[in-house]
Amino acid sequence: MQTYLVGGAVRDRLLGLPVTERDWVVIGASGEELQAKGYQRVGRSFPVYLHPETREEYALARTEIKTGPGYRGFKVCADQHVTLEQDLARRDLTINAIAETEDGRLIDPYAGQRDLDHRVLRHVSDAFRDDPVRVLRAARFAARFYDLEFRLADETMQLMREMVASGEIDTLIPERVWKETLCALSATRPEIFFRVLHDTGALQIIYPELAALFGVPQPEQWHPEIDTGEHVLMVLRDAARRNCSDEVRFAALVHDLGKGTTPQDQWPRHIGHEQRSVKLIRKLCARIGVPNRFRDLAVPVAKFHTVSHRAMELRPETILKVLEALDALRRPERLDEFLMACTADARGRTGHQDDDYPQAEIFTVALAAARGVRADELAAGGLTDKALGVAIRNARIAAIASSQ
Repeated sequence: MQTYLVGGAVRDRLLGLPVTERDWVVIGASGEELQAKGYQRVGRSFPVYLHPETREEYALARTEIKTGPGYRGFKVCADQHVTLEQDLARRDLTINAIAETEDGRLIDPYAGQRDLDHRVLRHVSDAFRDDPVRVLRAARFAARFYDLEFRLADETMQLMREMVASGEIDTLIPERVWKETLCALSATRPEIFFRVLHDTGALQIIYPELAALFGVPQPEQWHPEIDTGEHVLMVLRDAARRNCSDEVRFAALVHDLGKGTTPQDQWPRHIGHEQRSVKLIRKLCARIGVPNRFRDLAVPVAKFHTVSHRAMELRPETILKVLEALDALRRPERLDEFLMACTADARGRTGHQDDDYPQAEIFTVALAAARGVRADELAAGGLTDKALGVAIRNARIAAIASSQ
């Protein structure tokens, strides 16, 4: 029995990045032998075991043979006779196919170190095309390592396009799409994930609502970048640059989906795109299985981002309406997230990347004023039920007016 450190731990150490988790591959042993040593099996589809002390994952070396469409269409062979080189050959990118012995010696049969040095993301072999998830993973690594000057190899991009054309991408299941998307949203350059998917044609299959935005014009007066698809990627870029939460980044990405359904004879204007965006966001979230906390921020951002941009012109009643829609009176952090997404929208335009967003201060001050209204004091005056509710709302409107 021999064990080797593999995958991300080796790659990140060679890049000088923090190693957050370690995965191991086991050569020359059976699952029964591992269990006899106290390892606990956790993998259902693949033979993966937890170390009895470190709880790190140890996987039996395996080979995979394509038997059907999709990422589940494989026959797995894992036994004592599978070599380390065979196990590394089934991995996605060369930089993830480097192993390290217990004494620190590197085993690199597919030139992963060379590609690390040259900042290239390259597939290990033509077996890459057997698993559609690898298209998403390659795009995700392009987003994660973009600032380190990594780029996808031309031949890998071509292979990804061929996978899209063959229909292999159509077999992706929602859970895997969202899992990879969530990882990409957390990357330093999440917009690169969606740009790669667009450039390979995969975006049209996975997120047609986003793909529909490319080539759709906006008024040049407000959007010098003109193209709506480019705009939403710029908005996402700004949200990541300010280290916003994943929920804010998702809201930034989908806030303008309705512009993709504007009739061409109305271009470049997009009247009513806010409500159309809300409907599309709800459908997208249901289809992909996006958690509710993402949807519950994205919907009000889509519905009210243009209202936020006009904060200086709004009546107190309208400001309160937005605060109520966000449930910000009970959960003030929701306003912070909303304003982060709106700020990203304002800055996600050519030449406006460093603009101030004074609208945020207007809403923040208004919320503090509205939350300062004491319902118990109004109730002490003898008001009850509906009359009390009206009095509270009027008091909040008056407080907001006084704060402006």
